[in-house]
Amino acid sequence: MTGAFVAVVGPSGAGKDSVIDAARRRLDGDPTFVFARRVITRPAGPAEDCAFVTEEQFAAHEASGSFSLAWRAHGLAYGIPVENLALVRGGTVVVGNVSRAVLTELDDRFPRAYVVRITVPEDVRRARIAARGREDDAALAARLDRPDPAPGHPADLEIVNDATLEEAGETLAAFLREVAGSPEMSASPERPRDPDPENAASPKKAGG
Repeated sequence: MTGAFVAVVGPSGAGKDSVIDAARRRLDGDPTFVFARRVITRPAGPAEDCAFVTEEQFAAHEASGSFSLAWRAHGLAYGIPVENLALVRGGTVVVGNVSRAVLTELDDRFPRAYVVRITVPEDVRRARIAARGREDDAALAARLDRPDPAPGHPADLEIVNDATLEEAGETLAAFLREVAGSPEMSASPERPRDPDPENAASPKKAGG
């Protein structure tokens, strides 16, 4: 059985890491699911499980083919270790927090891939980013104003993360169980390279 890579995407401050962590707790102990540990050129933040490396170390890993996906954003470098590709091929559902900029690469890198988009009202997003305390006002504004690099790319699930974290986590966990066990999701979905935005998934409230 072939597994799948589930890419969780969304703008900064949408709560991706927190939702992923909530889903992880619900699926804890089930070997069907693995939550990819990203490699990042900064220390981990709250609710985030990542490996910190220097810019030089990241470049060396990238040059040696150690990442299945790699991207740069906000002055940082991010990577998903290549070991996750072997897990997917072996039947595991791997969940990863990735950039929207790499969505067009998913179907070329993984035998099955799905996209979960996390969204949140703009005022909530701004407050969350400011509360992190990582950036000055200019960097904060740049992060908030960053355009979506894949605005028309369809999602298989959209979670509006404006209810409780428990509800959002359960919504994601339920989708992951469906990916792992539902016959109608046994094949990777067809995704047009230049999709019509009307084909994108309708937003789903975290508690819906």
